[in-house]
Amino acid sequence: MKVGHDTQIQGVIMVSIIQMKLEDSCRIRDIDRSEIIDLIYKCKDGNLEEIKAGHECPNWKEDEYQEIIPRYEYELKNGGTAFGAYDGNKLVGFGVLAHKFRGKENNQLQIDLMYVTREYRRQGIGRRILDVLSEVAIEKGAKYLYISSTETESAVNFYSSYGSKITSEVDKELFEKEPYDIHMLKKL
Repeated sequence: MKVGHDTQIQGVIMVSIIQMKLEDSCRIRDIDRSEIIDLIYKCKDGNLEEIKAGHECPNWKEDEYQEIIPRYEYELKNGGTAFGAYDGNKLVGFGVLAHKFRGKENNQLQIDLMYVTREYRRQGIGRRILDVLSEVAIEKGAKYLYISSTETESAVNFYSSYGSKITSEVDKELFEKEPYDIHMLKKL
């Protein structure tokens, strides 16, 4: 299923947003998640504290693929939804909307995985993926997206620019899994 339209980037590259299937899990290896991390955030009493980082985050190692790929497959097998950004046949970004409703009112769906490969960042691809995942979340009855963002400046700023705010209602299960993440909500 193809959603949206193709986007021309820098006059040359065409990127299509397409719903991914279970068997597309191996395509995650196309993503280069590496980045230079100058700053990370720590959330303390609902406020972000800046911490200088100054290091290179490398691409995934094999053991990390062995964690991410089953996570993707688990969500799709249980009713989650994934969309990928493709430049031709190459996956250059993807996002996964988890299947489980969360929150006190059971009206939040989590963005479980969200990555855009290094050379394709800051070109609107992540926003387009979030747009289609938001549409699916609304169709499923969600009122909010729950985002457990990595603590990097780039990730937190990306989700903040999309309208996400730090939540005072942190999901206990997700916090225990990723205690350094910045937990946010985006009203749909």
